[in-house]
Amino acid sequence: MELFPPDPAINLLPYDGTVQYFGRVLNPSEASFYLQKLLDSITWKNDEAVIFGRHIITKRKVAWYGDDAYAYTYSNTTKQALGWTEELQFLKQLVENTCCCRFNSCLLNLYHDGEEGMAWHSDDEKSLGENTVIASLSLGAERKFAFRHKQTKETTGLILENGSLLVMKDATQTNWLHSLPKSKKVRAPRVNLTFRTIVSGV
Repeated sequence: MELFPPDPAINLLPYDGTVQYFGRVLNPSEASFYLQKLLDSITWKNDEAVIFGRHIITKRKVAWYGDDAYAYTYSNTTKQALGWTEELQFLKQLVENTCCCRFNSCLLNLYHDGEEGMAWHSDDEKSLGENTVIASLSLGAERKFAFRHKQTKETTGLILENGSLLVMKDATQTNWLHSLPKSKKVRAPRVNLTFRTIVSGV
């Protein structure tokens, strides 16, 4: 048990957004169990993007699940949501109960090791609505997660623990970029579940 557990009442951003870190919501054995379950049962596919007219296929793999067959477009590619698995339903309920927010979809990312990361970006697609709430559950290898303000370029970050929950809300996506830096020291896989709400009619 942590001597001084994270306090979600503390905003990790200095201004222009809200990020709460709940710390571990699953103990290490639970997190390892669900990590293996997701590695085995999720329909993983290499992510794709069209950047400056070039079709890019990443080593990192992704999956998109939801209440309905929602279409989600980012990086000029579109995905159709699959139906929830039993494990995803459980983790969704856990996250919703912890942060007191309802979600209808989840984008999962599989990073095989520290050679795979995520460049600076914000989740500000119109389909997510304005001032959207995104809850990020981390399973597996501990990784650094960084934020950079779009105007001031100020940066901040933290280490995401195995089984931990981070919530981004309010104007975070409007004003801040976030990234998962690569690290050659990390040899183990990490699965990141980002629970979202697709806004109908957008």
